[in-house]
Amino acid sequence: MTDNTWDNLQRGDSEAIWHPYAPAVGGAEVFPVVSASGVRLELADGRQLIDGMASWWCAIHGYNHPVLNRAVESQLHAVSHVMFGGLTHPPAVKLAQMLVKLTPPGLDRVFFSDSGSVAVEVAMKMAIQYWHGLNRPEKHKLLALRNGYHGDTIGAMSLCDPVTGMHYLFGDTLPKQLFAPAPQCPFDGPCTDAEMAEITALLSDHSHEIAAVVLEPIVQGAGGMRFYSPEYLVKVRALCDHYDVLLIFDEIATGFGRTGKLFALEHADVVPDILCLGKALTGGYLTLAASLCSERICNGISNSEAGAFMHGPTFMANPLACATAIASIQLLLSQPWQRTVQRLQTELTVGLAPARKFDSVAEVRTLGAIGVIELKEPVDMRVVQPLFVERGVWVRPFGKLVYAMPPYVMGSADVATLTAAMVDVVAQL
Repeated sequence: MTDNTWDNLQRGDSEAIWHPYAPAVGGAEVFPVVSASGVRLELADGRQLIDGMASWWCAIHGYNHPVLNRAVESQLHAVSHVMFGGLTHPPAVKLAQMLVKLTPPGLDRVFFSDSGSVAVEVAMKMAIQYWHGLNRPEKHKLLALRNGYHGDTIGAMSLCDPVTGMHYLFGDTLPKQLFAPAPQCPFDGPCTDAEMAEITALLSDHSHEIAAVVLEPIVQGAGGMRFYSPEYLVKVRALCDHYDVLLIFDEIATGFGRTGKLFALEHADVVPDILCLGKALTGGYLTLAASLCSERICNGISNSEAGAFMHGPTFMANPLACATAIASIQLLLSQPWQRTVQRLQTELTVGLAPARKFDSVAEVRTLGAIGVIELKEPVDMRVVQPLFVERGVWVRPFGKLVYAMPPYVMGSADVATLTAAMVDVVAQL
C-alpha cells in the first residue's frame, strides 16, 4: 500500500519525477494532492485549495462530478480501448456527430488525437498534405502570430513566438515559419487597415509558399493571455480567401465556453478551414483532442496520390475519453452556462480591479471566465507559489502573468476568495 503522507510523496517525487517547465532537481516545491471534489484540491497534509486554474483550463465542471464519473464507469464495462485503424465504436461516432453539429457549417470531418499539441500537428499536416495533393508542394510553410502558443511538440513549437516564446532554445532545429505581429486591436474595439498591413504584406509576398495561417482566435493563451478584436478574424479570413491560403483556428484553450461563447470564433462568426479542440473537451477527465476540417480539405487529401491522411495516434478516439467528452458536452449544454460564465467575468473583473493601483501592475483584464493581472516584471515561482497555497488557493503564474481560469462551477464566495488572494499576493510583489 502506498504511503500517501506529505513527506513520503514529496520524497518519492523528488527522486523519480521530472515536472513540466521545471528542473529535475532544485525546482520550486511541489504540493501533493490526494483527492479533489468540486473546485477544491485536498493536499496530503489535509489542507484544501480552491483551484483557480481548472487543471490548466480543462476541468470546467470541477472534480469528481457524478455525471462524468458515471460516463467513465459505464464505458469501462463495455470497452476501455480499441485501435481506431479499421474499427470504430459508438462513443467515437456519437462524439464526432456532436462536434460537427456544434461547430459552424463546413467543418464536417473529425480527426481525433490525444492532446492539444498533436491536434495542432494534425492540422499542420492536413494543410501541407492538402496542397501536396493539389500538386502544389511548394505551399508548405505556416504563417503564425507573435505572442502565440500552440503546444510543445516539434511542429507546434515552430508556430510559437520564436523570440518571446518558451521554445527559443530549439530555434535552430525547428521548421522555419513566418510570423505576423500580434494583434494590438482591443477586444471591444475596431481593427484598422494599418493593423493588418504587415500580415497583408506577408501573405502578398509569400502566398505561393504558405499553406495556412494558424492563430488562436480572440485569446492568445500561454503566449501572454492577450485578448483582441473579433474584427481581426474577419479580416484574416478575407485575406486567406484572397490569397488562396487555408485558415487554422487553435481553440484548444478557448473551446467550450471559456470566452463566453461556445467557441471563440463565434465572436466574429468566422469559419476556419481547420479547427483544433482539446482541453475542456472531456471536462478534464481524460486526454482527448480533435481536428475538424472541411470537406474541401478531406477530399483534397483523400483523392490525392497518397489516398489517405498520414497520421494515426495509438490512442486515437479512445472510447473512455470519447464517452466522457459526450457526457461533458451534454452537461455543459444542459445548464445556463452563458449566464454562469458572464457571472464569473463580472466577479473576476470586480475582484481583480484593486490590483490596478499597484505600481508593479501593467494591466488587469478579464474576458469570460479568464482573469489576468499582468505585472511589469516576471514572478519568482519559488516565492509566489507558496504564498498562494498559504491563502488556500491554487494559482499557477507564469512569466509576468498572475491569472485565473476557474471551473465554471465555482461559486461567488470562492471567486471572491480567489481574487482576493491574487490581489493580496500581487500587493506583496
